[in-house]
Amino acid sequence: MRRAATVLLALAAFTFFSCPASADATLRIGSKRFTESYVLGELLAQSAAPHARVEHKQGLGNTAIVLAALKSGSIDVYPEYTGTISLEILKHAQPATLEQMQRELAAQGLGVAVPLGFNNSYALAVRGDADGPRKLSELAARRELRYGLSHEFIGRADGWPGLARQYGIGARPRGLDHGIAYEALARKQVDVIDIYATDAKISQYGLRVLEDDRAYFPRYDAVLLYRLDTEQRFPAAWQALRALEGRLSAPDMIAMNAAAELRGQPFNAIAHDWLTRHAASAPGPVSSPTFWQRLFADDFWPLTRQHILLVALSVAMASFVGIPLGIIAAYQPKLREPVMAAAGILQTIPSLALLAMLIPLLGMIGTMPALCALFFYALLPIIRNTCTGIGGVPQGLKQAAEALGLRTTQRLKEIELPLAAPVILAGVKTAAVMSVGTATIAAFIGAGGYGERITTGLALNDHTLMLAGALPAAVLALLTQGLFEWMERGFKASAAARAPARLHV
Repeated sequence: MRRAATVLLALAAFTFFSCPASADATLRIGSKRFTESYVLGELLAQSAAPHARVEHKQGLGNTAIVLAALKSGSIDVYPEYTGTISLEILKHAQPATLEQMQRELAAQGLGVAVPLGFNNSYALAVRGDADGPRKLSELAARRELRYGLSHEFIGRADGWPGLARQYGIGARPRGLDHGIAYEALARKQVDVIDIYATDAKISQYGLRVLEDDRAYFPRYDAVLLYRLDTEQRFPAAWQALRALEGRLSAPDMIAMNAAAELRGQPFNAIAHDWLTRHAASAPGPVSSPTFWQRLFADDFWPLTRQHILLVALSVAMASFVGIPLGIIAAYQPKLREPVMAAAGILQTIPSLALLAMLIPLLGMIGTMPALCALFFYALLPIIRNTCTGIGGVPQGLKQAAEALGLRTTQRLKEIELPLAAPVILAGVKTAAVMSVGTATIAAFIGAGGYGERITTGLALNDHTLMLAGALPAAVLALLTQGLFEWMERGFKASAAARAPARLHV
């Protein structure tokens, strides 16, 4: 088992020290998990990059997660919308003015500034059929319509609950990721979806945006939500961000969204294209990358290091905790069921729910909550296999060890652990392979790894990008399994010979 622990720690140390060290002098920019937020995050990052060290933590999730990251200091600024700040964050019943929002946010150490120049309001859309509804007020009478709405819109104070009350709609919506809603609508799997006014796919799918004839939706002007100390910590970078004020039009934003969603261009290339065109002459067109270009893009090795770091550290921690717990469970039958039950309960908690609970408990997003979640999920197979391996040592060998006068700790070290090592290692292997797949959820809270490509591809409904994230994760899982199987063969070859020899010493 020392060899297994050494390999895990070596992998963890390599990935830890090969990752760039974070520093307080880094301006951290966040973004949510939808196309426009990714693009805006890149615009902010590239605008500030000449003036400060910048890190873009992209695709962090919904408003609650990104806001928690901002309050905890995990990020310094992110693009937000006035309607969301007023109704969802500050819980106003009616839209507030920018000055009022600034006063109330200041009490939380936050600020809002730099209106970017376009309004991206929520709306509902249907297929452009001749007999379809044209106004939101017509929906109440159309009980046959099926609603596929994004999970955030269903839960927002300025989303579905208020809209349903305002227009008297009694339907129960189905939760649907925003990235696949358009395709579901086109395939007639749903009839009504929520959209953003600057979505590029509205015209592509020939949708009809329903008129908000009772003026339910407020304006959602794009602004920057930031920590108040950002301006003092990064004065030059902040001035560069302020220079974006009023420069982004709605057609500009629609065109950039289209470049990502319809032509598959990378977010950083889209942002660079816009900044170049608005600083000098327009560059030539950017071609869509091939699958192999996406697979081995510039982010491949950083994402690989992050993914290995998450897996290696979580499995190493789970081994150092789980193996002793498994030994205790094997030696104390009364504790066996409670230990197994506790580990089993941890593994049944849905991964996203566990992450959602860990973020407020730890007061941060990123690597630490992801490591904790992966640690909990890796415990059960390690504990179970350790208990099974120790219990499977032949009773005759145990009696022989007692007859030779070996103490319990000596018997465990010299006889039981060497013989149980292949079974224990099999449990560590199971935990490691599972963790490779489970680690993809870390991208939802900014911990990186191959999941970044998967979540971005999901947001864009881009199957190629999702495959470019899933394929390396699958290969890494196979390599991990091969590594542990090689180690298992070594243990099995030596375990049977070592224990009897030690009995005769």
